[in-house]
Amino acid sequence: MKINISVHGRWHAFELANGLHYRGVMGRLVTTYPRMVARRFVGPEIELRTKPWLELRRRLYDRYRIGDKPDLAIARAFGAFAAEAAVGDADLLVGWSAGLLEAIAPAREKGMKVVVVRGSTHIRNQMRVLSDAFAEFGLDYRGTDSEIVARELAEYEGADAIDVATDYAAQTFVDEGIARSKMIVNPYGVDLVRFSPVHAPRAVTRPVRVLFVGRVGIQKGVPWLLEAFARIGSGAELHLIGPIDREARTFLGPRGANVLVRGPLPGDKLADEYAAADIFCLPSLQEGGVPMTLLQAMAMGLPAIVTPPSRGPVSTGVEGIVVPPRSAEGITHALDRLIGSAELRRAMGDAARRAVAEKHGWQDYADRALDAYRALLA
Repeated sequence: MKINISVHGRWHAFELANGLHYRGVMGRLVTTYPRMVARRFVGPEIELRTKPWLELRRRLYDRYRIGDKPDLAIARAFGAFAAEAAVGDADLLVGWSAGLLEAIAPAREKGMKVVVVRGSTHIRNQMRVLSDAFAEFGLDYRGTDSEIVARELAEYEGADAIDVATDYAAQTFVDEGIARSKMIVNPYGVDLVRFSPVHAPRAVTRPVRVLFVGRVGIQKGVPWLLEAFARIGSGAELHLIGPIDREARTFLGPRGANVLVRGPLPGDKLADEYAAADIFCLPSLQEGGVPMTLLQAMAMGLPAIVTPPSRGPVSTGVEGIVVPPRSAEGITHALDRLIGSAELRRAMGDAARRAVAEKHGWQDYADRALDAYRALLA
């Protein structure tokens, strides 16, 4: 068996490539990352084909917002590149959604099976959820380009299987008429060495620290988190880490000194932030995948407050507390419980580390992926 991977960006494709290489089945990795950058993440034995100008175009737009949004042009250009670079000399093509369409027919003509990886819920579900949430703030959700939507729908139809990270995400595809047998559910992994508990003494007098890591915007549930935090009074502080979405100005108004909006941090700084925190909170409206930051926080031994879309391996009352989306009341209740009991935080944090260590290392992820690929090719 030989497997080629096609990804516009990085996502978790590089971890998958390393895992498949270790198991002797990795073929070619096709990406927008520059070769020298990709080599920081994947071994020298893995064959690379890259299109770095597409990555540069995306990042320049993200930083400077010059010209039209390039997502559709990048998806088309990368799909054409994948059709050339990722097809052939393998039994299976695994590619990330929106950038795979042009490669599906050529791959199948070569006798390859095709798996499309969707890092979220079904695209129609995603758009409905976010449109409703933005409307609550009097905003129009200017989300995914209609032609990107059309591309994804065609990819779902043309692929032999669709890979998602949770049963929650898989159900949104079933609700849209896709057979459950076509779905692969494979939760992501985490680096269990880099992210491990730190048992250092903490100042008794310092406030309990609640940590959020993600895009500071509506999709991640930040407005409802802020509303909940305003209700709980003193004795805790909230740290919001991550890039700030444009619509955040509608809810990031005056706030107390115990709410710190810190912006994005380099990835190598996150372990220190988890180590300094007592509670992790990610009340997302829409995720689809298991949030990487949730797995990192759990691996560091933090109890988590999450919603069904972002819950990952959290069972309510065990590794954390699951609350309804868009529910300040639910978040308030969960915060009150965890802030008020160091013993409960320790117990849930220990359970969180165990849950991740047992099933959510990157080797576990690669093993599950390979089992699914073998079943598809059988």
